[in-house]
Amino acid sequence: MRDQIEHKVTEGLRLTDEEAFYCYEDASLADLKRWATAVRARFHKPDEATYLIMRIINYTNVCVAKCDYCSFYRLPKSPDGYVLPLDRIFAKIDEILEMGGDFVGFNGGFNPKLKLDWYTDTFSKIRARYGDSIEFYALTVAEMMYVAKLCRISYEEVCRALGDAGVRWITGGGSEILTNEFRERHSPQKYSADDYLVAQETIMRSGLNSTGTMVIGFDESVAERVEHLRRIRDLQDRVTADGLPGLFSFLSWTYKPYHNDLGGEEVDGETYLRHMATTRLYLDNIRHMRTSVLTQNDNALHGLHYGANDFDIPIEDEVTEMAGAVINKNLEEILHQARAEGFKPIFRPTGSAKSTPVAAGEQ
Repeated sequence: MRDQIEHKVTEGLRLTDEEAFYCYEDASLADLKRWATAVRARFHKPDEATYLIMRIINYTNVCVAKCDYCSFYRLPKSPDGYVLPLDRIFAKIDEILEMGGDFVGFNGGFNPKLKLDWYTDTFSKIRARYGDSIEFYALTVAEMMYVAKLCRISYEEVCRALGDAGVRWITGGGSEILTNEFRERHSPQKYSADDYLVAQETIMRSGLNSTGTMVIGFDESVAERVEHLRRIRDLQDRVTADGLPGLFSFLSWTYKPYHNDLGGEEVDGETYLRHMATTRLYLDNIRHMRTSVLTQNDNALHGLHYGANDFDIPIEDEVTEMAGAVINKNLEEILHQARAEGFKPIFRPTGSAKSTPVAAGEQ
């Protein structure tokens, strides 16, 4: 198997599921590092890594999905439930702009009081106020699905309304592990994996952009991890075969097991690096592999040797922080870590400066 994968990496051939299993379970870290670095070099300069300065705006914590791995949600009528007013959202955006960032993501919950008009009104006002000086991920795929079902309209109709409100991206968040069995075990009220993929494909065919995501470290098997990757690769094949851009990137992060019903233990750093390398080798049709500073801290930058070419510098994500994530807000310290790994960090603008990326320290 080792020689077989060596040959495929050299020749640029696609890995099989069986070979992905070998990467997860049997391949040496040295081989994975070398193979993933070689595949990374097909897409990116070997000594460079791009990064974002970002924040996740958790606009509501009210949610009816009741996923057992979530530490963030509050049920309707909870005294701790909230919906952020628009002035607080603006203040959070203003702060990230002051820090030199230009990107925010929105992530909340399945709040039955927030209908489609709340989202279109909010996002249209954000676009009107900031124009192209920022970019934002409006909702996750999972949240978009809930809004459609809540309002009893199609995914296409939701996408069209969001696009008219100035939305350009719906992130792949909420996928966790894309098998129906995983969803039945941990979030039976959320959606099926099959339905999620239909929704994400609809997003891209509606003219909006999306990303691929994955969270490891629950109780998922290696078989479930490979199934998730296969479903994402197949989705990308279908969409790009019709001339569409497809998923811009693939981000992997790790489950934080604190303050929720599922509990458990965090996966170790080596497991994450093994996963990063496997995703880079298997997902041969997605250009950008992103490593998660939010959940892996220093180890995330080591992931640049295992296929990742991009990382985020987050200043806030209440969902993950409540589950145990610790955010380092010292931007220069994180960039220094990237340089110490042997990479030149390049700021990747998403707002109005996006056509002229600059090196870290020059912006």
